[in-house]
Amino acid sequence: MHPTERYDNDVTLDSRIAQRLKHDDKGLVAAVIQQYDTHEVLMVGYMDDEALRRTLTSGRVTFWSRSRQEYWRKGDTSGHVQYVKSVALDCDGDALLVQVDQVGAACHTGKRSCFDEGGRLPVVVGVRPEELDSVDGMTDGEC
Repeated sequence: MHPTERYDNDVTLDSRIAQRLKHDDKGLVAAVIQQYDTHEVLMVGYMDDEALRRTLTSGRVTFWSRSRQEYWRKGDTSGHVQYVKSVALDCDGDALLVQVDQVGAACHTGKRSCFDEGGRLPVVVGVRPEELDSVDGMTDGEC
C-alpha cells in the first residue's frame, strides 16, 4: 500500500488491515502499549477488530476486556488516558505495538507500568561472543 492511500475505518476495520491480522481463538490480537518518547513498555492488552478500529480512529486506546467481555477505553474512569501516537503490526500479524502518550499510571494497580508491579524474574544474562573476548583478556586483578 502506498503511504498516501487512505484506509476506510469509519464503520468497520478496513479489510486490508483485517486480513493481515492473525487472531487467537477468541478473535483477539495482543497489543503491547509503549510510551512513545521513552520506549518504556507500559502494559499488554487485547484488541479485536472493533477495538483496533476505535483505536485507529479516535486518538485514544480501546481494548477488549477478556474478564468483563466488553470494550473499555483506557482512562475513561481512572483519568489515566493513553493518547495514540502510532500503531504498528508485527511481521506475523499476531501482535500490535501501540505507542502512546500515557497520562498517569498504565497499570490498574496504580503503577506507571504493569511490568513495575510484576517485577523482574531471575535470569541468566546473555553475553555476545565479542564481549567475552574483552573479558578473556583480563588478568585476575582487573575484574
